[in-house]
Amino acid sequence: MTSIAKFDLHDSSPVASLEEGKSSLEIRDGDGELSDVGIVAIGRNEGQRLVDCLVSLKSRVSRIVYVDSGSKDGSVERARDLGAIAVALDDSLPFTAARGRNKGLETLIEQWPDLKFVQFIDGDCQLQEGWLERARSFLVANSTAVAAYGNRREKFPERTLYNALVDRDWKGRPGEIYGCGGDVMMRISALRDVGGYRDWLIAGEESEMCVRLREKGWRIWRLDGEMSRHDVDMHSFKQWWRRSVRGGHAFAQVSYLHRKSACAIWKKDVVRIVFWACCLPLTALATMDPSLLILYPLQIIRQAWREGLFRRESWRNALFDSLIKFAEMQGVFKFYANLLAGRLQTIIEYK
Repeated sequence: MTSIAKFDLHDSSPVASLEEGKSSLEIRDGDGELSDVGIVAIGRNEGQRLVDCLVSLKSRVSRIVYVDSGSKDGSVERARDLGAIAVALDDSLPFTAARGRNKGLETLIEQWPDLKFVQFIDGDCQLQEGWLERARSFLVANSTAVAAYGNRREKFPERTLYNALVDRDWKGRPGEIYGCGGDVMMRISALRDVGGYRDWLIAGEESEMCVRLREKGWRIWRLDGEMSRHDVDMHSFKQWWRRSVRGGHAFAQVSYLHRKSACAIWKKDVVRIVFWACCLPLTALATMDPSLLILYPLQIIRQAWREGLFRRESWRNALFDSLIKFAEMQGVFKFYANLLAGRLQTIIEYK
């Protein structure tokens, strides 16, 4: 691991309505050591999850901006009632998480121009106690670090098979990483320097921006311990499939954008997807040789072996790791079909 300032990565210690382009709010002073930290939350029809999110924030930091993407459930009013600045995005342009975060950051800077750090969080997440202090301390202690990322966990992994699968996706080792997810604390000056997120990306916008940040010499770190709790609330195979299609689209689009970059982000992932979900089955069909398909059960056994052959979860994970390639291939195909047609993909929703 590359050396950093003395900081234990494993230490786990712990308003008003605003229409786009307008501002009016009541400013509260001081949040102790977090006085240079602001928060941007984004969401769409999150209901009680948004309430839980904002409640987890407001006792720690008063500078909170919530950006709404066309909710019909009263989310803007709920955010206003909880003291956040509520920004309603103009619905004449496509909604994306990237666009929401950019607008939230812009609003935050307009109201508090002296802020140094921003914590982004999705509206279906709850920030964990002590995370803001840990993340800020890490960034202050390490001048080359642009982002402090932590572990996101599912709030109810036991409720459905799909919740458990998503919970597994969030796991990662602490240390320097190439990209991050949506819940992350970042340096505002660095974000402004690279122009923020790309508004038109429907997914993968965080890791795409991290490529541009790393090209300017910045580094991204994952700290140990919980950062946030997520409520994916997934109950069907169809939802899981659509979420995976969106992931495949992100792999293809972001790897294409940075195809000439030294880091070649997600290039190997796209190659892996195309091999397992396109090349292998088409080759078996073209050659009329079904014996090639034995590679699928062999791959499932291999992956189950890694996690423990006598654990039921190992076989479940291995099976879905194979299935997901076909959903991701659909996303890869969508991206390249749109590229050839000269159009952008609209957001792929799974809730």
